[in-house]
Amino acid sequence: MTSLSQSRKNWFDPWFWLPQLSVMDRYLTTELIPPFLFGVGIFAALGVSVGAIFDMIRRVVDYGLPVSMAVEIILLKFPEWLAYSFPMSVLLATLMTYSRLAADSELVALRGCGVSIYRLVLPAVILCFMVTGLTFAFNELIVPAANHRAANTLARAFDESRPSFQEKDILYQEFGEVKTEDGDREDVLKRIFYARRFDGKEMKGLTILDFSQEGLSQIVSAQRANWDFEQNNWKFFDGTIYAVSADGSFRSIAKFDEQELQLSRKPLDLASRRRDYNEMNIAQSLEYMDLLEQSGNQRRLRELRVRIQQKIALPFICVAFGLVGAALGSTLRRTGRSTSFAVSILLIFTYYLTAFTTGAIAQVGMISPFLGAWLPNLLGLAVGIVLLVRAAR
Repeated sequence: MTSLSQSRKNWFDPWFWLPQLSVMDRYLTTELIPPFLFGVGIFAALGVSVGAIFDMIRRVVDYGLPVSMAVEIILLKFPEWLAYSFPMSVLLATLMTYSRLAADSELVALRGCGVSIYRLVLPAVILCFMVTGLTFAFNELIVPAANHRAANTLARAFDESRPSFQEKDILYQEFGEVKTEDGDREDVLKRIFYARRFDGKEMKGLTILDFSQEGLSQIVSAQRANWDFEQNNWKFFDGTIYAVSADGSFRSIAKFDEQELQLSRKPLDLASRRRDYNEMNIAQSLEYMDLLEQSGNQRRLRELRVRIQQKIALPFICVAFGLVGAALGSTLRRTGRSTSFAVSILLIFTYYLTAFTTGAIAQVGMISPFLGAWLPNLLGLAVGIVLLVRAAR
């Protein structure tokens, strides 16, 4: 009877459903969670206050933004700052926990029992990887959709028509694979699509250069065109088709009032996607990058590549922050919450300043997008390892 009661009791123990952990691991994990939750609350509140509340108050007072919409926008911006708070909270939690253990001589006692500093920080590292996954999930599944809805809500509040499309100078280059004389395959330019303006339904002032037929080029010029969803092709109006031979002479000139052409829909997709970088997840960003690669806009393409790498790299700063906080905390003595918070703010500011600088350098093409996004993480990880090795001596 006693064993059955004990077994039922274990079912309600949260540790019962986790892998078998030592008493030390349970104790360290229990010590890490409260300051982590404290950090999430304080950093998220500070972020929302600085990044959203003050701006919304100004818009309410100066521009007459309805209070209900201001509250809705603040709530929609909250997931973004919550995701930003996770890495910061890891740093604060590890710094506060291990500095308290060091101040109370608990680390000295554990190390006196033969436990290495590397074993002592293992629970913190595991927590860091769990928070990394949580941050990545937030940034992919929740934050982009919430930011997009917040931007649309703000535009709707001021009766602004927030364009969901590119309004002018739509340039799209279409490449196709051809077989060369030596048997290899390579991508060559097949068409160049250009439209001067787009109102969301029709493109105007179009010019298409078609090189898809060997020995013959076509130039299509039209006043306007739209995509026929039923026929799955383009309809051009009030235009002219010029057929040019390989020697540069005009073979024929044909005017038309209406003409159907079998061209790709991608120029329309390119013009229609106008989400901000913070309103797209990685999958949407990669899809947009495929379109930008054909558009010839190298500046925006480099910027998007950097942003994609930053979206991947940001969650992994949790690991570097965790190592730095645990190693630094284990060497500090008599540090309270205020000191730990101040040190955390300084380290966080240093990281984001470095990330902003390397990201800007990558966007101008001086370093690769990968290096621009991951260099702050690698530096943080190196600092954490160095501090950990010093603490182990």
